[in-house]
Amino acid sequence: MNEQDMNEHQLPEDLQQQLQQPIPAADANTKARHIAAAMAAFNAQQVQTTSGPQENQANENLATNAAQNNLQKKSNILQGFFQRLRPTRDINHHGTDSMNNAINNTSNNSSFDHRPVWQKPALISAIAASSLAVVAGLTLTQHFMIHSSEQQLADAISMDAARTREPLNLASEPKLAKEKIHAEPAADMVVMQESVEEVVVNAPQPAVAMPAPMNDKFSGQEAELSKSIHAGLAAAPALKREASADMSAQPAQEFRDRFEDFKENSVTAVSANPVSTFSIDVDTASYSFARRMLNAGQLPAKDAVRTEEMINYFDYAYPAPRDKKTPFATHVSVMDSPWKKGNQLIHIGIQGYQLPASEIPQSNLVFLLDVSGSMDEPSKLPLVKQSMSLLLDTLKPDDTIAIAVYAGAAGTVLEPTKVKEKTKILAALNNLQAGGSTAGAEGIALAYQLAEANFNAKGVNRIILATDGDFNVGQTSDDALQDLIERKRDKGIYLSVLGFGQGNYQDAMMQTLAQNGNGTAAYIDTLSEAQKVLVNEATSTLFPIAKDVKIQVEFNPATVAEYRLIGYETRTLNREDFNNDKVDAGEIGAGHKVTAIYEITPVSANNKLLEPSRYQTPKVVDSKTNELAFLRLRYKLPNENQSKLIETPITNQLPEAKPGYQQEINFSVAVAGFAQLLRGSNYLGDYSYDKVIELAQANKGKDEYGYRTEFIQLVRKAKIAQP
Repeated sequence: MNEQDMNEHQLPEDLQQQLQQPIPAADANTKARHIAAAMAAFNAQQVQTTSGPQENQANENLATNAAQNNLQKKSNILQGFFQRLRPTRDINHHGTDSMNNAINNTSNNSSFDHRPVWQKPALISAIAASSLAVVAGLTLTQHFMIHSSEQQLADAISMDAARTREPLNLASEPKLAKEKIHAEPAADMVVMQESVEEVVVNAPQPAVAMPAPMNDKFSGQEAELSKSIHAGLAAAPALKREASADMSAQPAQEFRDRFEDFKENSVTAVSANPVSTFSIDVDTASYSFARRMLNAGQLPAKDAVRTEEMINYFDYAYPAPRDKKTPFATHVSVMDSPWKKGNQLIHIGIQGYQLPASEIPQSNLVFLLDVSGSMDEPSKLPLVKQSMSLLLDTLKPDDTIAIAVYAGAAGTVLEPTKVKEKTKILAALNNLQAGGSTAGAEGIALAYQLAEANFNAKGVNRIILATDGDFNVGQTSDDALQDLIERKRDKGIYLSVLGFGQGNYQDAMMQTLAQNGNGTAAYIDTLSEAQKVLVNEATSTLFPIAKDVKIQVEFNPATVAEYRLIGYETRTLNREDFNNDKVDAGEIGAGHKVTAIYEITPVSANNKLLEPSRYQTPKVVDSKTNELAFLRLRYKLPNENQSKLIETPITNQLPEAKPGYQQEINFSVAVAGFAQLLRGSNYLGDYSYDKVIELAQANKGKDEYGYRTEFIQLVRKAKIAQP
């Protein structure tokens, strides 16, 4: 036999390993059977030896022929696994072994043993021993595989059961427990406690892959064994345990967003109160907060919607003032009301003067950043850092930045530093981490100290507060804090507020700080919003062109029976406040746009909501006048304390607005209608979200940044979210 034939017909490696295993000792019954078979063969040999030579020769010839015929019929069956266990020397490519060839070649040789196989004790013993070794090897292999798999399964279940039975000692690791709970979304954590009596924990199943196709070297018995093992692994039972006190269901997280409670402006009879006075408002926080809620599939709270902030969120192409001597221009138009037939809308648009780059003053800014524990969310402190980084790109190299932070206490992170040292400023921002309570009043006091230490008499001195508004620690009262902000405002240091986050947002506090600090309030919910407020509108946000801006409208009782101011509920002033320069009002930044809308009911209309007074004597007025109202606007220049006055009559014969300007008016009216729908206004009749979409879509204009397209999508989301 050559080496190639030996390599081709050597036993498979797995069977060689099995045959090398020690053969277990046979039991007593097995030994008895083998001894009896050997004795029977020996006795038969003795009988055959004593028989006549001719009879023996004939019998041997018959037996040999029968054996050869039988082997020839079963030659195909004997191939494969059991044939390889026969003690042959070689196997040729035709499936016949060299032992059989030797028998055929020596059939006439008298010295060759022609007895049947079962009459050859040595061969029978060799076959029996080999068969017993194979059976024993297979048995041991199966036993080992089953035992090993069962042991692995038992170990996995035992380890998981040990982990499950081990009590959770949250008291010993309060920080870990707190962080875990804080990281989980509230909706995923909440389980109603009264419905839970037992916690069922499914043990992790062992990784069971789908059985691969069986190798044809393995017998059917081995395949069945593999299937049974997989089935046993997949049938691992669930583990149960009772919840400990530490694992009891947590109550639903209470969202503590707070907004100032106010009622919608009502209809007023001109005969009873012909004058309306209010402070202008350029804040936009309400719109971006409402947007966040709508994008989450929820309608915003009614008090979170301030109509004037929704309207003023957008940029309108109002005609600009001719020069900076008059810091803004007013534009008035009258149109039919889209939601109440017979009524009219008086639309007042104010456009601020846009400072050219050469006139932008230097800036002395202090970033006052809330780093308390409530800011430890992706939409809070991380977004604050990104937003402040964007603002840096809009400043001049000689502008200065200081950074103060507050948590349980306040501290200075960065002394006033030139913007040209941008790397140093960014490093200070990036090193900030959230933790602790919120000493907001102490932080504001520190920020004013930094601003005063680097005060620029010819520039802009402003504190930019970034917070979620949670001023939950501090011994300073609200009145004392407001007094501090007002005193610093009068010295030329303004305060603007950027709100972040949800669930702990204190809008009322943010509005109070911004209004008393002659600043603006914006809500940053995305990096795109930070880009809009701090980059695209940077000059409007940072550089004021007028302060204490007040609007007063006196209606003509001869032409107007009723009026209603849409929005500005939190900005109303007394009539006498208009001429009192001591009364604070809002500021307008460079390039700011401000819109105010009145809905009026003409005297000639039949849809008045208010009955005429029974006992009031009608005033004699000139019925020939065409004036609907008279507009007064009072303001101060940034460095002056004496106000200036602008007056404009509002007639019912105003020239028709140019097409481009009318488009801007119509879109602002669509936003006003949407805000009123969100608040559940009682004055809209059957006006609907679909009509808002129709009006806005027809007057969307160029929409360079896509804000108006986004608005239309928000209206659609509100329509879906409504009950």
